[in-house]
Amino acid sequence: MKIGIDARVLMDKNYSGVSEYTANLLSEILRQDRENQYSLFYNSFKKQEQRLKIWQTANTKIIGTHYPNKLFNYCLQKCFSYPKFDKILGGVDLFFAPHLNFLRITRQTKLVVTVHDLSFLRYPEFFSCRKNFWHKAIGVAKLLKRADKIVAVSENTKHDLVEILKIAADKISVIYSGNNFLVAPLDAAESMKFFSKHDLQSGFIFSVGNIEPRKNVSGLIEAYEELRKRRPDLTPQLVLAGAKGWKYRRIFKIWKNSPYQKDIKFLGYISPAEKTTLFAAAAVFAYPSYYEGFGFPPLEALSAGVPVVSSNISSLPEVLGGAALLVNPFKTGDISEALELILTDNNLRTKLIADGRKQAALFTWEKAAQSYLKLFTELNEK
Repeated sequence: MKIGIDARVLMDKNYSGVSEYTANLLSEILRQDRENQYSLFYNSFKKQEQRLKIWQTANTKIIGTHYPNKLFNYCLQKCFSYPKFDKILGGVDLFFAPHLNFLRITRQTKLVVTVHDLSFLRYPEFFSCRKNFWHKAIGVAKLLKRADKIVAVSENTKHDLVEILKIAADKISVIYSGNNFLVAPLDAAESMKFFSKHDLQSGFIFSVGNIEPRKNVSGLIEAYEELRKRRPDLTPQLVLAGAKGWKYRRIFKIWKNSPYQKDIKFLGYISPAEKTTLFAAAAVFAYPSYYEGFGFPPLEALSAGVPVVSSNISSLPEVLGGAALLVNPFKTGDISEALELILTDNNLRTKLIADGRKQAALFTWEKAAQSYLKLFTELNEK
């Protein structure tokens, strides 16, 4: 079977979320499957095909175009339905898109599309006008109608596809993501330098994710303030890592007006090694997001042995099970009280750490890749 894969997301400078998902899934698929032929499609105005060389195998080809992305997406793809990806790849039996994006292929090629979440439809107010326009321009409903099979990364995402877009449930397969691999931490000297640079002290409350409204960073800051006011004897820092997303100005305004501003640290984007180092030094991981299609960071925290406070809505209860303290993200008091419990109850911490590692072990890229390969084979034989 000849399989085409949309690898455009792998051209991102810094991987997170969907790009991490695609990188880990593709690596495992190519490790398991040495028989089918794969063609990876990318587009980049600058010649960056070297970024994809790590996925070069005996049964893999890397083929790309070199248009500016805005021209490629809004003009060629949106207006002229050109180019057809499968034709560029020399013809494939099946094309796999690991993310919603501008995409045109011929009718005879079977199409599998992965949907991570429908947050842009469920909570459009959390996104900038530019991001909402981008999602609208893609034509999500039309793309998913064209797809022969849709993969949802959680039952929650499948539910949203059925409820919001009225997609038939039997067209959707749920394939859980794997648990992202934790790389080695910084060495002792690098770690000391990193902690000194950001003025960090071990035992902090840690959170990682793009700085944007959906992640509820402002609610976490307010919960942290409540904790400090209620328990002046507890003085952990609040460490927030992640690149700026959109609509972040209000978040930074809340931070600047906080009486605990000096103890709230915004680190910006961090490397995988820095993230592993921060997990090792954290007392608790907080992730009170309003909506997640899957939720990699809290699962990573569980595997790193860090107790987790997370939301009790969207996919997070499904992924975290009973291995985390789940709270109402709309109630800062609930977040604050859960953080206090973990910081002060050693028996609870011990239980959450043990349960967390068991829960994290349920999600592997090996199982995810096996499920995808089974789906590809079954679809190709129809």
